[in-house]
Amino acid sequence: MPAQYDVVVIGAGIHGAGVAQAAAAAGYSVLVLEQYDEVAKGSSSRSSKLIHGGLRYLESGEFHLVRECLRERAMLLHNAPHLVKLVPFHIPVYRNTRRRPWKIALGLTIYSLFSRKRFHRISSSDWNQLDGLRSDHLDAVFSYYDAQTDDAHLTRSVLQSARTLGADVITGAEFRQARLDSGEVKVGYQKNGQSTTVAARVLVNAAGSWVNQVLQRVQQPSGAAMELYAMDLVQGTHIVVPGQISHPYYLEAPQDGRAVFVLPWKNNIMVGTTELNYHGDPTDVRPTEAEIDYLLEIYNHYFKRELASGDIIDAFAGLRVLPAGGGNASSKSRETQFHQDDPARPRVVSIYGGKLTSYRATAEKLLRRIKNVLPETTPVADTRSLEIPIID
Repeated sequence: MPAQYDVVVIGAGIHGAGVAQAAAAAGYSVLVLEQYDEVAKGSSSRSSKLIHGGLRYLESGEFHLVRECLRERAMLLHNAPHLVKLVPFHIPVYRNTRRRPWKIALGLTIYSLFSRKRFHRISSSDWNQLDGLRSDHLDAVFSYYDAQTDDAHLTRSVLQSARTLGADVITGAEFRQARLDSGEVKVGYQKNGQSTTVAARVLVNAAGSWVNQVLQRVQQPSGAAMELYAMDLVQGTHIVVPGQISHPYYLEAPQDGRAVFVLPWKNNIMVGTTELNYHGDPTDVRPTEAEIDYLLEIYNHYFKRELASGDIIDAFAGLRVLPAGGGNASSKSRETQFHQDDPARPRVVSIYGGKLTSYRATAEKLLRRIKNVLPETTPVADTRSLEIPIID
């Protein structure tokens, strides 16, 4: 007879780790299956390393996302002060910048009301202290607060929290198939050439960029495959270059007006990100030369110390899951989507999209969706106040 779990989670990225932590904290039995030998090997280690409120979401009117992200940021600053640090970010505004100083100030005013952290305008007498930022035609520089983290380290720590709460985690476990059968889900996986089947009341598909590949292997009781949610994969590339800067910079790409960050990262400088539609296997995603040139051009546009491709220390690419359809990636909603087999009594729930900052809120929403098919339990912890452990 296969081992029985309340919840089986496919994927040990930040959302899989968050769901495992939330479910274990609620008192459920949990198993996490991760295809790689290490956790956070996908996009959860290839982000911009930010725990932020989503300042740019204000432009698209997604105020609820900003409020949610800022609320989650505050919790992480309290629960994981060793991993999440509040730092000042600088926004330079030039004569030819598309967003004028009044518009930036208006956005930051709204942002500061939500976050309860004030912003200010840096005096022109201090511009010469801004890490070699070009000052020709510079009209204003604003400073506001957001947070940085090590995304992979945060994911590992959240998963360790889930383990401490009782969750089982198996790495190097390739998901093979699942089938809805008599009120439960039979989940098959392979590790070291050995096939194993476990039973779950609910299967959570938190496979990130592989979400539809996993869903294709889930069969309904009739034997039919599950319906897939229409999505786009969008590649985001970062480069790491030598040097040190005192603060992160939130910049407007001169090529297309997109938001791009220049950030201090492990005694070097990280620049990113890009947005490029991706149509291949998520395992094969790599930075392109065009993306690298794009990011170098942005850095050289804003800073006096010019860099060439030979200066690059590292480059990495991750994938975002966004709703399918027309329009560029910047204009698409960052709202997390849930796809489930049954609206009332789901047995399979897939997570599409999502943000590093709000992983805990995403897990909380998912648990509310599946609560009525799980047994009554006594919670053992509250993730809103649960300290995230310190690990190596």
